[in-house]
Amino acid sequence: MNTGPAGLLNQVHAVLFDLDGTLLDTAPDLVRALHTLCDTHGAVPPDFDFAARHVSTGAIGLVRLAFPDRNEAEQTKLSQQLVEVYAADVCLYTQPYPGITTVLDSLDQRGLPWGVVTNKIERLAVPILDTLGMTERSAVIVGGDTTPNRKPHPDPIICAAERMGIAPESVAYVGDHRKDIEAGHAAGTLTVAVTWGYIIPGEDPWDWDADYTIEQPEELLSI
Repeated sequence: MNTGPAGLLNQVHAVLFDLDGTLLDTAPDLVRALHTLCDTHGAVPPDFDFAARHVSTGAIGLVRLAFPDRNEAEQTKLSQQLVEVYAADVCLYTQPYPGITTVLDSLDQRGLPWGVVTNKIERLAVPILDTLGMTERSAVIVGGDTTPNRKPHPDPIICAAERMGIAPESVAYVGDHRKDIEAGHAAGTLTVAVTWGYIIPGEDPWDWDADYTIEQPEELLSI
């Protein structure tokens, strides 16, 4: 854990989480949808674990992984198809990471509001959170199409903070990708990088210049 001011949760008035790879393990459903798309188009599906580590690149990133020889227009069309396949069964196997429920329960008990800022579009993100009983508990949900810009642009985090009525400087943003940390810094939040998510090969969360880096969700409570 990085050295920093004691008591992160005593410094902030809210905590915002990235969704895929931070709050929830969505890879089982996303990669299942990708494999279905590959079967439909006669392509060899990528290895599950390898594909899972690229979930943070979004639909277009997964399609480029599975269909590297297709041109840009074809990949764009395939990414749209992937979204529709995924949307049909968006939360069959998705679950919170071990320890996340404990963290959210603790935030609720402390009276600290928490929310979600994700690049996943709202019509996919909200049903997942609904299914897992998180929508009513969360103070805000900002998707990849909520604001004109997506992370690493700060707009989504700023939007979430504004909706909660809390200054970004009083928010901690937690994510599993460099763009999450960049977005948090640009928005003015404290930033927490996590190591349990979908870390792209060659990336190291300890090198993202986050204010804190944690290896287990419960560490968020004791920073």
